[in-house]
This record gives sequence, C-alpha cells and structure tokens, in this order.
Amino acid sequence: MRPPLISAGIAAAAIICSINTSDAKKMPSLTFGRRTAFLQQQKQRQSTTQQQQNYNDDMFNTILDLRGGASSRGKKRGGKTASLYSSSKKKSSSSSKAKTATGKAKVRGSTKEDKEEKSAVSDTFQKYKQILPLTRVYITLVGVVTLLGLVLGDELAQGLLALDPIRTFIGMELWRPITAACFLGPPSIGWLMNAYYLFEYGSSLERAFGTAQHLLFLVVQIAFLSLFSAFFGQPFFAQSVITSMLHVLSRSMPNQKVKWLIFTVPYWTLPYGLMATDVLQAQGNAAAALPHVLGILSGHLYYFHKNVWPKLGGEDWLVPPEFLRRKLDGGGDDDGSGSKSKESISNALKSRKKGRGRKLG
Repeated sequence: MRPPLISAGIAAAAIICSINTSDAKKMPSLTFGRRTAFLQQQKQRQSTTQQQQNYNDDMFNTILDLRGGASSRGKKRGGKTASLYSSSKKKSSSSSKAKTATGKAKVRGSTKEDKEEKSAVSDTFQKYKQILPLTRVYITLVGVVTLLGLVLGDELAQGLLALDPIRTFIGMELWRPITAACFLGPPSIGWLMNAYYLFEYGSSLERAFGTAQHLLFLVVQIAFLSLFSAFFGQPFFAQSVITSMLHVLSRSMPNQKVKWLIFTVPYWTLPYGLMATDVLQAQGNAAAALPHVLGILSGHLYYFHKNVWPKLGGEDWLVPPEFLRRKLDGGGDDDGSGSKSKESISNALKSRKKGRGRKLG
C-alpha cells in the first residue's frame, strides 16, 4: 500500500502530463491558423503595394507626357528612350511652324492672303516702273512734297515750300519754284484727282513729244508760272502746271470729242470746263479760276511759240539740245516743225481706249 503523499504526487504528475499532451496536440492547429492569416495579410499588402506602384507609375507617366519626356510605357514597348531636352527641342521646332485652324502645318507663301499681298505689292511696283521716266519723277516729287507738308504742318510748309521771290532770288533758295510746282495740298479727293490729271496729261505729252522735249516744256512752264505767280501772289502753282498741260494737248487736237461730267464736248473747251468746275466747288469764288487762267496763259505761250510761230516764218527756239535728246530719248529725228508734234499727239490720244473720256468734278 502506497503512502498518501506518494499517491498525491503521482496524481499531480499525471494531471500535468495530460495538460502538456493536450497543449501539444493543439499547437499545430494554432500555428497553421496564424500562418494562414499572416499569408493573407502579406498578399493584401503586396496587392496594395502593387496598386500604389501602378498609381505612381501612371502619375509619373502623365507628368512626363505633359512635360514632353519619355514615359516608362514607351521604354517597355519600344525600348527607346528620349530625354526631356530632345522632346522639348522637337516640340519647339514643330511649334515654330505656323498652323492652320485645323491644326495642319501652314506652308509659307502658299496661302491666299500671302499671294494676294505679294501680288498687290509687285503689281504696284511694276505699274510704277512702267510710268514714263519724267512723269514718274514728277509724281514722285509730288508725293515727297506732300509728305513734307504733312510732317512740317501748314505754317512751316508755307514758309519752306512756298514760292517767295525775295528768298528765291536774293536768298538763293532755288528749290522753291520746284516745290511750288509740286505741292497739291494735303491728301484729299481733290489731291487724288489732280494727281491723276498730272499723270494722264504728263504721260500723253511725254509720249508725244519725247522725254527731252517734255523736260524743256516743264522748265518753260515753271519759269513762266514762277513769274506770273510772283506777280499775282500765288504761293503754289501745281494746278496751273496741270492746266497748261491740258491746254497744249487740247490745242493740238481741238475738235477731238471728250467727256466732261455727263457731256461730250470738244477737246479745246476742256481746260475751261476744269476751271468752271473748281469755281463751282469754291461756291462761286472767282479766285479759284486764277490758277487755271495762269496755266492757260503759260501753256498758250508755249504752244504759240512751238506750233504757230514757225508757220508764220519765225524760228522755234524751244528745241532741246542734241546731247539731251540723245541722253533721254536715244537720239531723235525731229526737225523742229509743229506738224510732227501734232501728229504724235494725235496718235497718242487715239491709242487710248475709245469711250473713256476725262470726267471732271
């Protein structure tokens, strides 16, 4: 028979062994559950990390696309990379090209506006070059003097450009007769009409007489009109020069029919019609007729000496020197008679288109 103390010890040891055995049996099941939970947490973390990485890559690619750099997608697909410098260089070179409204590249010089602008400038320059030389010089001087008048103003223009006999002959300001013959006033509709008449009548005379004879005509007109204008107190006489041109042309073909306003009148009456138009525009002021009267008088002096006086047995002194004719006209065969001048003027006038008259006003 065992003692009670030993029995109690054996029972306690048996209980402890049973507890340890049950704990040992439960450990594998607890370890497997924790491992499964840990693996699931790892997978969730990996998926979250992958999503975050994909999001970061997308954001990075978007930023690079906006800045023009090479994205990681391009690296994976094509295997080619590009720096920000190269892409920005391409972008700047492509943006330097002009584009149309549809986004296509615009070819310089191929648009309709560029062609029209280029053709308009070239046509104007070609027409300017086609003007006869002396008439072209006169028209250019008219433009230059008009521009000076705008820049200087009325008072300074009167003091610098107007005809002043004392300053011209005593002060040796010899440009004043030339500027007085070229000043048509400030730009206006009347200025355009006078410039057109100057071009038309000057071209007809130069084509008929030749450049050398037309130069002599202008010199004579400026000399006569300078004297007449100084006597009558006219500071400018460009309108008188135009009227003198028209008078010489009209006297060369007095019965030629031309248009004045809505009327068809003989050519010799056209200077007087121009004078009447200016008087009407000045509201009946007779002073507006004075430049035309001076122009008719000066032009008739030239016409009489050139065409009438030689027929009466006189000598024509208004003949340009031979060297001037060779220089400007390339030689000439004019014998000084008025018949050839009249015939050349007639041919020049008849060469114009029929039905086109000079309308005044």
